[in-house]
Amino acid sequence: MIPLARKTLVYEWRRFVPAVFAVGFSGLLLVVQAALVLGIFGSAAIYVRASTADLWVGYPGTQSVNFGRTISPDVDLRLRMEPSIVSVEPYQWVDGDWHSAQAGAGGISVYLSGIRTAPDGMLFARLLTPWQREALREPGAVIVDWADMEALGVQVDQTAWINGHRVRVVAAVDGLRGLGGVNVLASLDTTREIGGTDAVSGSTYMVARTLGPAQATQAHLAQEGNAGFGPFEVWTAEQFAHRSQLYWMFDTGAGVAVLFMAIVVCIVGTVVTSQSLMSVVAGTAREYAVLNALGASRGALARLVIEQACWIGGLGLLLAGGASATLLGVASAYGVPVAMTPIVAAACAVLIGLVALLSGIFAIRGLLSAEPALLLR
Repeated sequence: MIPLARKTLVYEWRRFVPAVFAVGFSGLLLVVQAALVLGIFGSAAIYVRASTADLWVGYPGTQSVNFGRTISPDVDLRLRMEPSIVSVEPYQWVDGDWHSAQAGAGGISVYLSGIRTAPDGMLFARLLTPWQREALREPGAVIVDWADMEALGVQVDQTAWINGHRVRVVAAVDGLRGLGGVNVLASLDTTREIGGTDAVSGSTYMVARTLGPAQATQAHLAQEGNAGFGPFEVWTAEQFAHRSQLYWMFDTGAGVAVLFMAIVVCIVGTVVTSQSLMSVVAGTAREYAVLNALGASRGALARLVIEQACWIGGLGLLLAGGASATLLGVASAYGVPVAMTPIVAAACAVLIGLVALLSGIFAIRGLLSAEPALLLR
């Protein structure tokens, strides 16, 4: 029966093509939706993932990077007292209002990040090159994302104003787009000048690099407490990234809406795939009835249908994989926030395979419940 399943797919391929395309389309919808969810909410943690720091230190209870509050300058001293910490640097966050020199342009909310400009700086080390860090040492120098330049109304080497302070775009990078606002990078001195009194009184975060496991240093700092250094809380980079992503994903209306859309897409894809596979089996009901009448057991016919469903699911997955890779590549080239991990890709493949398998099982139930004489009429 198993060779018969493959031969049927080859010689009657026109009958099975719609089902293959249905599986492929369902897989494409699922992968693209998953990539959008990962990309959109992953951008909430771009500040952490684009940096090489092992520990992030901020105000207790901070839900996301962009909700940071000023911590005492004494926290810097406390971190440097820790034997396992080899490097510490401040991170200054300022909410700004951007105005370009274009006539009639309105204000745009931006997130201004003040970072250390030394070549060995940890913040945004995965995005910035040494010459870009050096360019930020110029007073008023800023760096933005290429995809945000049109919205900001500037080009490289042009000027604008943040909170009334004149700045100049010295470079642009890829991968800086965030969630909820436009990200702008500047030196600590430039950021503190723009931020005013609040920015001078302390840093929003302190980041650190450790010799050993970051979790051990975090646990020791938590055990020692923060008496005399002002309130602060310590997270590993992975913890803080997940904390920011989960907040935007589950604690905001935008996150719930996107997740609801993803669930709807999965349901639609499942229904389309299931109906297509069941229609293929229903269309070959007479052939199965003849085999049954000639002595083929119902168990053998069930294995035949399952084999066909598996082949259809496999071909559909190949089609979905190629189409998804192409579509995600185009989206990434145009600055659309998409991301994909091997685990999520494997989960999508397993889910589509299960849909194809379950669709075949449902089709078997309807087929085998009918008497051969009825099917031959």
